[in-house]
Amino acid sequence: MFAAERRQLILEMVRANGAVSLRELARVVQTSEVTVRRDVRALEAEGLLDRRHGGAVLPGGFTRESGFPQKSHLATAEKTAIADLAANLVEEGEAIVVGAGTTTQELARRLARVPGLTVVTNSLLVAQALAHANRVEVVMTGGTLRGSNYALVGSGAEQSLHGLRVSRAFLSGSGLTAERGLSTSNMLSASVDRALVQAASEVVVLADHTKLGTDTMFQTVPTDLITRLVTDEPPAHDDRAATELQALADQGVQIAVAGGPGGSSAGVGGPGGDSVPARQQRRDVPLPGPRRQVPGAGGGLRSATMLGEQSPGAERARVADLRRR
Repeated sequence: MFAAERRQLILEMVRANGAVSLRELARVVQTSEVTVRRDVRALEAEGLLDRRHGGAVLPGGFTRESGFPQKSHLATAEKTAIADLAANLVEEGEAIVVGAGTTTQELARRLARVPGLTVVTNSLLVAQALAHANRVEVVMTGGTLRGSNYALVGSGAEQSLHGLRVSRAFLSGSGLTAERGLSTSNMLSASVDRALVQAASEVVVLADHTKLGTDTMFQTVPTDLITRLVTDEPPAHDDRAATELQALADQGVQIAVAGGPGGSSAGVGGPGGDSVPARQQRRDVPLPGPRRQVPGAGGGLRSATMLGEQSPGAERARVADLRRR
């Protein structure tokens, strides 16, 4: 194997796993640790990775992706609240795509009661959550199984999405910033998520507050393509998350915030007439809506109706009001 080929393979391994030992790298590229150490040093000089004692990691400033066992135990209450709120967007007879992730898995569990629903997914976990839902049709992409998050990736997954058109895409990721949008640490996962976005009329991102302000290596959805963000209430001391929410709002992302335990208002109605438990509350933030200029609005963006509040009649009345102006 030539040096350039070795280094490309080393770089792909680090990008896929976040951190890899020199011993493992040497085993995969079938050379000595001395040679691998020299390759890692050269890649570091190009700014493509960082050396650590006994191995190599992603460049500083980027967050590595945790495996499914670790992610499944992070922010569980927040993910539950987000899934409860996001499920209110889905209507009977709709066709949607749902990406891979622990939050989208929680959403899938709530979609099992929506009659006539068609769900296209590359996630084995999402498909499993809907496997016994008699009134839901599940369509899986092709592709190669990525064991760390039980998702199908690669050219097979992407090609199976060509020509598909659905109403909404529900996606999660490793990080979300106003500057770059949604991102993930794995190149193959990012490519499939971009294909899912191309299939949908609008994009709904599900991200708990721990992902706000976090940047990872591969962009999946730029901010201007994100229609809505469903998140949870950031802690009072989390200035980074609050700042990022406002920055996303300033760029026209519609945001709905699910409250934590202790809420006192009535629950928000869910699909099929069910209701979300009272502790899972929604706080709609008065944020900019669709990215279009409205005559007479001084060149600014006009506020939009938030999740669960928009209706065809209200939209027609708003358009008529604009015409009278």
